[in-house]
Amino acid sequence: QVQLVESGGGLVQSGGSLRLSCAASGSILSIYAMGWYRQASGKQRELVAAHTSAGSTNYADSVKGRFTISRDNAKNMFYLQMNSLKPEDTAVYYCHAEGRRVGSLFNSWGQGTQVTVSS
Repeated sequence: QVQLVESGGGLVQSGGSLRLSCAASGSILSIYAMGWYRQASGKQRELVAAHTSAGSTNYADSVKGRFTISRDNAKNMFYLQMNSLKPEDTAVYYCHAEGRRVGSLFNSWGQGTQVTVSS
């Protein structure tokens, strides 16, 4: 079983920055795609940024130019650098990954980390 654990969330003022990290573990052989999603209170979960299996990087229009997704394949770590944060970025942020582990494919979600941006 592959586990994803997010960290780095917290409370920040509008205009500030945070860096989220996601650590993947569990006999991982390769990660085909990974991404960050968020869910604000009372709203559906939405894509924030993703590296796709085709090798492209996608961002939600609302975060383009402010957020940057990155990964360290050697460490099975993913990151989301969030700059110029706005109150509307307040949400629980989840990391997601798909790939192959010993004996099977996997499709896993983290438990989420809260990001709160005050005005």
